[in-house]
Amino acid sequence: MSRRAAQSSVMPVPRMQAAIDAGVLLLLLGLGVLGFGPTFGGDARYLLAGLGGVLLGLGIAWIGRLLRWGLWSMTGVFLGTYLLLGNALAAPQEAFLGFLPTLQSLRILILGIVLSWKDILTVADPVGTASGMLVVPFLAAMLCGVTAGTLAWRLRNPYWSMLPVLTMFVVGIAFGTQRESLPEVRGILLVAGAMAWLAYRRDIARTDARTRVAINPAVTDPAAATAGRNRRLALGAGIIATATVLTLAVSPVIAATEDRKVLRDVVEPPVDLFAYPSPLTSFRKYVKDNADAVLFTVDGLPEGERVRLAAMDAYDGVVYNVNPQAAGNFARVGDAQQLGDVPDDLDGGTSAQLSFEIRDYSGVWLPAGGELGGVQLGGPRAQELGRSLYYNDDARTALSTVGVQSGDTYEVNAVFPETFSEEQLAQYGFADLTLPRVQNDPPVIAAKAGEYIGAVSEPIERARRLEQVLSAQGFFSNGKEDEAKSLPGHGAARMLSLLDAEQMVGDDEQYAVAMALMARKVNIPARVVMGFYPDWDEVGDTQGPLEIKGDDVHAWVEVAFDGVGWVAFNPTPPEDNEPVPPQQQPKSSPKPQVLQPPPPPQEPAELPPDSAPEPQDAEEREKDLLDELAPYLAIIGAVLIPVVILLVPLLIIALLKRKRRKRREYEGMPAERVGGGWSELVSLATDLGAETNPRATRRESARDLGAAFPQSREATTLLASRADAGIFAAGDPSEEEVRDYWRDVRTSLEGMAGSVGFWKRQRARFSPRSLLRDADGRRRGSSFPRGRKEAGRSTRDGRGGPA
Repeated sequence: MSRRAAQSSVMPVPRMQAAIDAGVLLLLLGLGVLGFGPTFGGDARYLLAGLGGVLLGLGIAWIGRLLRWGLWSMTGVFLGTYLLLGNALAAPQEAFLGFLPTLQSLRILILGIVLSWKDILTVADPVGTASGMLVVPFLAAMLCGVTAGTLAWRLRNPYWSMLPVLTMFVVGIAFGTQRESLPEVRGILLVAGAMAWLAYRRDIARTDARTRVAINPAVTDPAAATAGRNRRLALGAGIIATATVLTLAVSPVIAATEDRKVLRDVVEPPVDLFAYPSPLTSFRKYVKDNADAVLFTVDGLPEGERVRLAAMDAYDGVVYNVNPQAAGNFARVGDAQQLGDVPDDLDGGTSAQLSFEIRDYSGVWLPAGGELGGVQLGGPRAQELGRSLYYNDDARTALSTVGVQSGDTYEVNAVFPETFSEEQLAQYGFADLTLPRVQNDPPVIAAKAGEYIGAVSEPIERARRLEQVLSAQGFFSNGKEDEAKSLPGHGAARMLSLLDAEQMVGDDEQYAVAMALMARKVNIPARVVMGFYPDWDEVGDTQGPLEIKGDDVHAWVEVAFDGVGWVAFNPTPPEDNEPVPPQQQPKSSPKPQVLQPPPPPQEPAELPPDSAPEPQDAEEREKDLLDELAPYLAIIGAVLIPVVILLVPLLIIALLKRKRRKRREYEGMPAERVGGGWSELVSLATDLGAETNPRATRRESARDLGAAFPQSREATTLLASRADAGIFAAGDPSEEEVRDYWRDVRTSLEGMAGSVGFWKRQRARFSPRSLLRDADGRRRGSSFPRGRKEAGRSTRDGRGGPA
């Protein structure tokens, strides 16, 4: 049987070894399944689906090996098992009684092979267990399980089995979230378990007479073999321990402030925010046209809290809107009852169960409040709203692409964050966030921001100054018939007329936008929020349902503080602070015109440069570039650190071999250098897996090496004879003879290495076997001597004299 045919045949595998292989593969693949934990919000059903898929895959691989199934038979059994048992593991909510097939469960399993991979990325975490979300961990685990088992039990080389293991690990990360699932523990167990199992399989292969290169098999030293095995185990354990310690020490430093990147961060945005106008453009419509109309009712809203509609962070000189580039942050909701990762009892926060009934309000933005933990949709359009619901956890904003309308009802499980005092906020700085660049804002924004803040340096005081100056110096007017003139809108022209006028006149829309823009110009992370809340002083029963009318619409500013989150600021002046009408000036009596002398020439006024913001814009662009590259650099660093740690021993081995070869070729007497050439040949054979008899002569060793490497047989025999002649001859060989001998040695080395495969050559290049053999020889006092006569008598490494 040829070598390739032997490798492709099914080898007998002892049951104990098969059980150990199955246990290790279950552990390693299970570590990859754990990566889906944050995606499913800790729901244990994803573990049942993933581990069940691994067990089914390993079972199919083992039975296929016993029955010698081919590719098509394995594929058929795999698909049949997937469709039969997948109802219980991947589509339990659609299956009858949780495990019997139905048309709906089979439809999910079949379509899920193609569609579930994208669905799980475009659904907000936790994704829930319905609509085929469990298909991804189940199918991925089953595929990796059957592949790993087949490679482990049908190939002699166990290293190929690590490919599906690593694939499962990467899939768990890629389809996960930015919240890691025991990253250090899983990484350590993966590396340690894989290396220990590979060493175990390698040791079995080395001791199997059918898979080893045996030269002079009659000479066996059990003690030396045991010592060598112990040294290899100790070396491997040391490398694993060193890599583990350094990885644990360095990885938190690299990734301490960086969010990891996963597929759901770069997947195609699921909702087109360009299609929806800014809710802030309808502000005046609510206060003027629908002031007394009941938009919706809300029951359970804690006193003093607010109903949020949308958070806007992008300004283009015309409108303040939700950043369209952040559409990927609006993920489609899989399980509406589990929207965000909100703890049940937030420290200092207030939990609330809010019940909404939509009346005259209509729009895509869903009125809600606080940090949403879940939404229970009701009414006749519950299913339609559920299929079109998207949620942004950072903005605490939900929207429905079909829009809410009169008659819709829903309940919201929310937690309103803790309110921090001024003394508490003074301990924190601004959060380091990347927000969309402000565009086309009038120059008066930057000028007024510097004027209002002055020399204040404390973060909370800087934000508070903007709020207080606008609230104290401004006047309130919604532009109604009985109020002072106040134009709607918040574009660049409206901001200029607001801040450049003798009296600032406007409402929430103008003041909130003005403060947010000024904050952004002085590097304060700010956004505008639109929502509703009543005048709590006029609410009689704060425990009952509240009727929210158009007159209850408001806009405010939120500033992000590090360690605190978004804090609300209210720059709008009180509604009773109306503008003072200008005083009537007495009419002046005209006087006869008198020719006045021309005014003296004046120096041209120094106008502020139009490009003043450019340095700041350049810094922002540079900061944006660094912010974009930083996560990828952190990922590269985190990946390279363990790789470098594992490569260091290999580099040390390569350098030691290089130094040994130079010493053998260029140091010592000519006879010693000729003997060193033969030693280099024996060292390569040792690293390639050949085991030589240390008591054999060079010619005996040459015959054995020729049997192991037939392509180099003649050259090896000739080199052995020339080495004996150079060492035992009456005189020393000349320098030219030494150079010729080493040239032939290099040719023989290339031929010996070329007779094996690429991967075996690489293993030989970094194998420590010949180095350990030399060290063992020195320890026993049998190292290659320096003297010429001793060189002739040395028998270590097959360098003894002629027969």
